[in-house]
Amino acid sequence: MDLIDLSRFQFASTSIFHFFFVSLTVGLAFLIAVMETIAFVRRDRRPVFDKMVNFFGHLFLINFAVGVVTGIVQEFQFGMNWSEYSRFVGNIFGVPLALEVLMAFFLESTFIGLWWFGKDRLPRGVRLASIWLVAIGTQISAFWIILANAWMHHPVGYRVENGQALLTSFSEVVFNYKAWLFTFHVNGSAWTVAGFFVLAISAYHLLQRQDVDVFSRSLRIALVFGAIGTVLSASSGHLAAQADVRDQPMKFAAMEAQWETSESPAPWSAIALIDEQERRNDASLEIPYLGSVLAYNDVEGSYQGLNPLNVEYQQRYGPGDYIPPVLPVYWSFRIMVGIGMLLMLAAFSGLFLWWRRRSPGSRRRGLDETRWYLRTLVWLLPLPWLANFFGWIVTEMGRQPFMVYGLLTVQQGVSANTAGEVLGGLIGLWIVYLGLIGLDVYLLAVTARAGVHHIPEAQIAAAPAPNYAGTGFRGEDARGERVEDRP
Repeated sequence: MDLIDLSRFQFASTSIFHFFFVSLTVGLAFLIAVMETIAFVRRDRRPVFDKMVNFFGHLFLINFAVGVVTGIVQEFQFGMNWSEYSRFVGNIFGVPLALEVLMAFFLESTFIGLWWFGKDRLPRGVRLASIWLVAIGTQISAFWIILANAWMHHPVGYRVENGQALLTSFSEVVFNYKAWLFTFHVNGSAWTVAGFFVLAISAYHLLQRQDVDVFSRSLRIALVFGAIGTVLSASSGHLAAQADVRDQPMKFAAMEAQWETSESPAPWSAIALIDEQERRNDASLEIPYLGSVLAYNDVEGSYQGLNPLNVEYQQRYGPGDYIPPVLPVYWSFRIMVGIGMLLMLAAFSGLFLWWRRRSPGSRRRGLDETRWYLRTLVWLLPLPWLANFFGWIVTEMGRQPFMVYGLLTVQQGVSANTAGEVLGGLIGLWIVYLGLIGLDVYLLAVTARAGVHHIPEAQIAAAPAPNYAGTGFRGEDARGERVEDRP
């Protein structure tokens, strides 16, 4: 691998490692805020929902604490590995990154402390407001980062002067339609990750018949959340792909492995044997009309192929090869869509089982007792993360060879490092990040398996689980009834 490939692989590694934590944090913060709201409203069931909030809040806190570290390294890489890119986009890229820290990170870190450590000291309304501010903070944080990424795909509100992109319209950058499509898609995927995370843990304990009153309710809340997340992710992803037909046609053609301009109506390639050297497909299993439907929501319509687009790009941007890596983009897109459809089916199957309630005297099992479905939820746990990773492969590799679409290529943006320097950093990064992910997974698994009534031997001695039932909030006892304030 040369300098460019190593630098790309290092940044891809840090991005994927970081997003492993971020996707769960963004979705779970919102889901826990919903749980806390239900606990606030349902006074009759408050002790049950308090246990639920504290249990999943503990898991959220573990992931948040470990995940914060991974994002710091990513920003340093802009100067270390991509200094020419930073010089070109710094006047624009620095604005959303600064706003993410000032508007979001401080908000999250402050109120997550108030929410968790003040749970038995603050009034319930203050705690509820605190977790909602944490959830809003994660959304704001995600938006500013996505905004910066979307500008790389669809640059707006700028002018190029002395080899640098200068900001001319902040409003155009903020209201970049690509940023809003990406925001809905990323949030949908984050909600899916969080929903199936809670579903898998709830299903595991329901299979063990442990704390059924808590986990049957968390299962239902997460089912609704997961169903909304899969629909939002699929619909926004479909709109983003249609936007690519207009402003990133090379990426869309790579997603479909369409080497020549398609016919109208265009078929959709379900499976293709791709020959990137000869720039053709040796074989392809196609579904008629579906390509036009995906591209235009119409049974008529064609789209450009990779080969004619490459000729057009050479005339527009100069000599070079502008075809992205077709094989990984093509298959990553299909794996992402396949996983998404499977998760959507699982979520709506659970809603159907919930709707088809067990009637008195019936032998039909209810949602909590349908063991095949609960086992399926446990096994589905890693799939939302995999769908996210493959989705980012499609998004970022489909933009190649550009870093900023139409303005700056990867080759122009890389730092003047040696391949050995980048390789040494890459090896060190993998060692540290694998250790962090291993720690996060271990802590989450141990804490999740232990359940609400934690088993001491299942916990780490230095970090035992808290008493999820708590001692009650200020002014209330464990049953949620008013009592006199105690010193």
